[in-house]
Amino acid sequence: MAEVGVHEAKTTLSKLLRRVQAGEEVTILRGGTPVARLVPVKAATRQLGQDAGRFVVPDDFDAPLDEETQLAFES
Repeated sequence: MAEVGVHEAKTTLSKLLRRVQAGEEVTILRGGTPVARLVPVKAATRQLGQDAGRFVVPDDFDAPLDEETQLAFES
């Protein structure tokens, strides 16, 4: 893991981001004390159908609302 000072991080941010994108972690130091860490972002993985069967849409899902509920939405 690389360590750089704040000044170096400011002047070489693009270079540091390329290193992070390649998988490296970079710690930013202020006065020799770690204050931040640049780490690669994990790609979000979405799996379609992972919640299949956890919820069933009721048959009356799109039925008109009762009068009391309708009035609550309109006021």
